[in-house]
Amino acid sequence: MYVVATAGHVDHGKSTLVRALTGMEPDRWAEEKRRGLTIDLGFAWTTLPSGEDVAFVDVPGHERFLGNMLAGLGPAPAVCFIVAADEGWQAQSADHRDAIAALGIEHGLIVITKADRAAERVDSVLAQTRAELAGTSLAGAPAVVVSALSGAGLEELRRQLGRVLADLPAPAVAGRVRFWVDRSFTVKGAGAVVTGTLTAGTLAENERLEVLGADSPRAVSVRALHSRNRPHASIGPTQRVAVNLRGTTAEEVHRGDALVTPGAWPVAGAVDIRRTTGTDLTEAPGRLLVHVGTATVPARVRPFNARHARLTFERTLPLVPGDRLVLRDPGSRAVFGGARVLDVDPPVLTRRGAGTRHTAYLETVPDGGDARLEVMRRGAVRRAFLQRLGLVPPEAKPTQEGTPGAGTTGEKTTRQGGIPADVRVYGDWWVHAPVVDRWAARLREAVEALAASDPLAAGLSRGAAAALLDADGDGNLLDAVIAEAGLEHRDGYVCRPGLSTGLGPAEQAIAALERRLAARPFDAPEGHDLTALNLGAKELAAAERAGRLLRLDGSVVLLPTAPALAMRELARLDQPFTTSQARQALGTSRRVAIPVLEHLDSRGWTRRVDGQYREVVR
Repeated sequence: MYVVATAGHVDHGKSTLVRALTGMEPDRWAEEKRRGLTIDLGFAWTTLPSGEDVAFVDVPGHERFLGNMLAGLGPAPAVCFIVAADEGWQAQSADHRDAIAALGIEHGLIVITKADRAAERVDSVLAQTRAELAGTSLAGAPAVVVSALSGAGLEELRRQLGRVLADLPAPAVAGRVRFWVDRSFTVKGAGAVVTGTLTAGTLAENERLEVLGADSPRAVSVRALHSRNRPHASIGPTQRVAVNLRGTTAEEVHRGDALVTPGAWPVAGAVDIRRTTGTDLTEAPGRLLVHVGTATVPARVRPFNARHARLTFERTLPLVPGDRLVLRDPGSRAVFGGARVLDVDPPVLTRRGAGTRHTAYLETVPDGGDARLEVMRRGAVRRAFLQRLGLVPPEAKPTQEGTPGAGTTGEKTTRQGGIPADVRVYGDWWVHAPVVDRWAARLREAVEALAASDPLAAGLSRGAAAALLDADGDGNLLDAVIAEAGLEHRDGYVCRPGLSTGLGPAEQAIAALERRLAARPFDAPEGHDLTALNLGAKELAAAERAGRLLRLDGSVVLLPTAPALAMRELARLDQPFTTSQARQALGTSRRVAIPVLEHLDSRGWTRRVDGQYREVVR
């Protein structure tokens, strides 16, 4: 199905035209029928001669209902712009033109209605309409002259509409859903039902979604789906859809809420924008009404310059870079201007000059955002975050993890799945290459400085290393930077590669201890012996890291070869053997024998038979 919205001044025949095309009544309220005035959104559908199914969203034309009109136009991919021959271009014609321009709707028709009332004015009204639409996306739109009452021109309108719809770009069937709600009501026996225009993604029965609105996000699931009063197991774009929901009530869901794929959309409380149409942003009032999808949300405005500003919303919205916004002055019923979202997670600007620097950055951002610029600004960012921003497609894969990608820099390459040349990829992380180099250099300097000041230090602790990086402490990212720096991570410490054999001032004492243990392998030194050699815990730990000593429980210090020598002696004993027999075989004290036996047990070389005996594991 294709979805087309109407637009045009009040009483120019929008609803009458929809009624003539579809045979359905778009006005839903008794008051609308009594007054002959569309107040809220109306819906109707038909099949064109070309075979396309088309649904119409009929919007109100009166200035008092501009918000309702924008809710109808917001999700629509095409529009019928309607001007009556007898009245010509009017005030709300201009408002609707400005709204269409702000929303960037590029596909549509110009329809001159009520031709039977003022046939002599048709040519001049069409010329005036084209002049008013000059410079907008509808400037070159095909035009049709009709009379909904007599039926004149309706078949040509249907044919032209079919041609326009054939030129619409194919919507994305797969991927995440963002479904803006325009109605919510209760069906007896079924519960909450919401309606809207599905522009991308596919909805399916039992699918889990979230409702994002003024309240906290709520988890819901799809009980049933309907389109054109028919049930469907799944529905893709573009369609008018009624969604029967579990997990909520109709009173909890409102126009302007969005049904979204859980976790797939960034939720923005503030955005940076670029003006696309309308008035200089430095002339904006302190507060504006922001229209996006079917939502209308008040926002505070902080202008940066004529084209850029920050909007801080009264509620969060699921937005991505490139989304179009309509801006409206609360004190006026006219459209103030249109804007594109550039940043949905803008930085806090508190330092002197931060606003000026950030404005210069915004000047470089393309309308749809740019993955490379996002990585450059943040230094390091997870690929999943770029996906939520819509800057990287889910199917994009790095060409080679841990190295720069194979593409050239820029938005086009990134959107095609390549990695910008100055971005390095480590697992889920995209990191700007200069940032990696800066981190690696900083880490090397810290490790070298520690080694120079304390040769016996195990290295820089992992926590201290993470604190040096301007990242969130992710372990995989830290490991990548350690590797880039040419360092090693060992036993919770970051250090220079290889085992150091030099022990500085402790070298002579360790060598003396090695000579003693080489002659008597299980004659472990007592505490006073180590004190006499000026060997404390730090020196012994450094020697153990260097592979020169082995420390066992109970402050027993031996050579690393001691376990193998012990096994050779224990294997000669009658099996099983007691601790006393083992002590005698090793020629040592109980203080040394027990830690040695427990060490052998832990390695699986010996095992306990019972509380008294052990045996060698064959």
